[in-house]
Amino acid sequence: MRDFTFYSPTEIIFGKNAESRAGEVVKKYGGSRVLVIYGGQSAVKSGLIDRVEKSLGEAGLSVKKIGGVQPNPTLSFARKGVLEAITFQSDFILAVGGGSVIDTAKAVAIGAADPHTDIWTYWQGKAAVKRALPVGCILTISAAGSETSDSAVLTDDAHQDKRGINTPFNRPRFALMNPELTFTLSPHQIACGVTDILMHTLDRYFTPMQSNELTDALAEALMRTVLTYGPKAVQNPRDYQAQSEIMWAGSLSHNNLTGLGAEKEFAVHQLGHELSGRFGVTHGESLSAVWGAWALYVYEKDPARFARYATNVWRMNTITDIDTAARGGIEATVRFFASLGMPTNLRELLGRPLTEQELNELADKCSRGGKRTVSRLKPLAKPDLLRIYTAANR
Repeated sequence: MRDFTFYSPTEIIFGKNAESRAGEVVKKYGGSRVLVIYGGQSAVKSGLIDRVEKSLGEAGLSVKKIGGVQPNPTLSFARKGVLEAITFQSDFILAVGGGSVIDTAKAVAIGAADPHTDIWTYWQGKAAVKRALPVGCILTISAAGSETSDSAVLTDDAHQDKRGINTPFNRPRFALMNPELTFTLSPHQIACGVTDILMHTLDRYFTPMQSNELTDALAEALMRTVLTYGPKAVQNPRDYQAQSEIMWAGSLSHNNLTGLGAEKEFAVHQLGHELSGRFGVTHGESLSAVWGAWALYVYEKDPARFARYATNVWRMNTITDIDTAARGGIEATVRFFASLGMPTNLRELLGRPLTEQELNELADKCSRGGKRTVSRLKPLAKPDLLRIYTAANR
């Protein structure tokens, strides 16, 4: 087995009415002045925010609320949250929502702990995070896995620049996970989440560093679970079994468990980030729109790996030719995305094909002006990225 370090300190409290323990658990982790961050009005209309505020109040905690986080969380809103946290003298940040809310909470926690440094400095890689306020989560959308991850993504909405950082300071202290909180999601929201969950493991699975068999087996089992229960959740959002399986899969898919001993690939995420940053499309949609083009472009670097994926995840046990199996697994994945109603190319994603200039601009931005390559399986320079975007533009 290859060497690895595994660090996953988040306490998971999973099950019905988990959110009712918010006050108890925040207090356990030292919170007394809590800034609650949430998204749209659905959390208010459902009564969730009131229930959370009541739980915090019953625990004797002071509460300040700030709502309005949008999908593809923005730098401008995170900066606003930092000011709110500093003014309120917050000592704990509680996120109530999905990945966008949780990533915003992580950014606020970092900014409030170091008010003399603008948070975008960290996302640009110009400074290393050295401290952050503690963060807790009440999960309402199974998708990003931010509730257990060390990552956080923000979009500089003034410059259409989407970036992520990874740091141990991003690890939430706890995640309260009640699958019933996902029952009000639309089928499309669920489909986007299912895509993101699957991609978090796919981007760890297709790497040049392999040979940790248990890691591979865990990754394959998680992906089979998502393929089984994702469509069931889309078909019936109130299916508790399906929603609970998807919720737990999302957390495990992004806490690094399914990539131990391997380097993170995340090329598809990099390709997708540029689409989300420029066009404001949903994260999951940006991933499904480019995955097939990426896979067909790189699979010949390791066709045996793609063939294993086809055999162990898609159960294509009767195909003996490696190349045929590899392409079969890719095609099955694209069909799966389509079956969920997800876009599988840029025309479907944006309602039109992109111009040659737009494709060049995407490749230029993804490569940081040609100064970096993306991917370890097959390093992708700006010309490679352009070919993938072009192939996805069919």
